[in-house]
Amino acid sequence: MIVITTPAGQIGRQVLGNLLQSGEQLRVIARDPAQLPAEVRGDLDIVEGSHGDAAVADKAFAGADAVLWVTPADRRAPSVDAAFAGFTRPAAEAFNRHGVGRVVGVSMLGRGTPWAAQAGFVAGSLAMDDLIAASGVAYRALTNPYFMEDTARQAKSIKDKGLFTSPIAGGRKRPTAATRDIAAAASRLLLDASWSGVEGVPLLGPEDLSCNDMAEIMSQVLGKDVRFQRITFEAYKDRFVRLGTSDAMAQGYTDMAWAKNEGLDNGVQRTPENSTPTSFRQWCDEVLKPTVAS
Repeated sequence: MIVITTPAGQIGRQVLGNLLQSGEQLRVIARDPAQLPAEVRGDLDIVEGSHGDAAVADKAFAGADAVLWVTPADRRAPSVDAAFAGFTRPAAEAFNRHGVGRVVGVSMLGRGTPWAAQAGFVAGSLAMDDLIAASGVAYRALTNPYFMEDTARQAKSIKDKGLFTSPIAGGRKRPTAATRDIAAAASRLLLDASWSGVEGVPLLGPEDLSCNDMAEIMSQVLGKDVRFQRITFEAYKDRFVRLGTSDAMAQGYTDMAWAKNEGLDNGVQRTPENSTPTSFRQWCDEVLKPTVAS
């Protein structure tokens, strides 16, 4: 049995879609089962609740051969540690108690760099990885850079103002990955029972791009001028606070951005094996363009 967390999230729902025809028994943990596609609910074993809850984790991971582990974005968490390691601790205990064989986690790049311990969400994600690995399961941490999908959060600004912003310097080239490729990598690992041990699996997209590069590609694909504007880290944090994010989590976003600006995501050498296929141009054409148009 394969257990999928966040089955309505941007990665979890794609993994679910990839595995529906696999012939594997699938169990999902969902806070709101109504968010799952109606046509597939009958094919799933659904455990309702939060996968950060000890009773839910105990029920969901009993009999599991493999688990997709994704921590949800909790913008109101009291601390980064609570959002990552704190949320994961009941599950790690359940992995050990039920003898779960393999776990595939969605994590972040940065381990081994000088900035990791100060990198906000990255530090939290790496602590989550350590907690899962210590449970005794075979673990693959999918270590990711900037998600292309994060650009779509600025679709209104891109449409109305032709403006794309970030606190990261415009010329800083770094990897970017599409969630479809992360989901594909997770799906392959969940279906493959041959691996063991603990490893990180970097997913770097096909090329390193700067914010200036991304603005140029968006301009070409959208057929309108899109310019990049760098904002201060203070303004970046304030934007999250105004959206209702707790101060600790807003600082976690900001510390992560600072570390990425220093070079956090550039610590892994690109190889054919860790270069995922979807280009930013392809993603803009297939995802961002219709999002902006709508």
